[in-house]
Amino acid sequence: MTMNEMYHGPGELPHVLPVFPLTGVLLLPRGQLPLNIFEKRYLAMVDDAMRSHRIIGMIQPDPELRKSGSIPALFSVGCAGRITQIAETGDGRYHLTLTGIARFRIVKEADVETLYRQCEVDFGPFVRDFDAHQGENQVDREGVIRTLREFAETNNLQIDWNSISEVPNEALVNALSMMSPFGPKEKQALLEANDLKGRAEVLVAITEFELARGKSENMRLQ
Repeated sequence: MTMNEMYHGPGELPHVLPVFPLTGVLLLPRGQLPLNIFEKRYLAMVDDAMRSHRIIGMIQPDPELRKSGSIPALFSVGCAGRITQIAETGDGRYHLTLTGIARFRIVKEADVETLYRQCEVDFGPFVRDFDAHQGENQVDREGVIRTLREFAETNNLQIDWNSISEVPNEALVNALSMMSPFGPKEKQALLEANDLKGRAEVLVAITEFELARGKSENMRLQ
């Protein structure tokens, strides 16, 4: 799924975004994230976004910090996505797809009266996100696929290897990062990697760590 609206730099995006805090959920540039929206505040967020720029900021709550009371603090980096598909379910929910545009860093949380949170953001540190396929040639594709194969075999996962062989490096690394079954800190490390090569290296390192931990646990049980 591609976007009708193309963005070429930070100046083409709003500097205040509605944010959707969701633990363990990762959106990356040009990645596609399906969402099931049912809470009143986030239904309002989608309605408002559809009336304006169609952009929502995906971000994770920081589990180690609290903003005030029961309101969770947010990690400092998230990713903006454009609503590229939306459907009403007939029972008060939205099914939508966000297509990632670029990462952002939170400058500050805005003081707003909306049910949902909004943040002033800066896309400047991630200007390279606007260039599709940036750094694809530096990715160790064989290393990524080799590690994925071992992880899939260890965890009895079914992978369509023929399809993977045809996927460009950016789509491969970002899709695997988004789908990975890792925790919030690991997902945040994947998000904040400097570039595509770095993200591939982080993905391999986390996967190898999980494989080693699994083998160690199996040995203890024997």
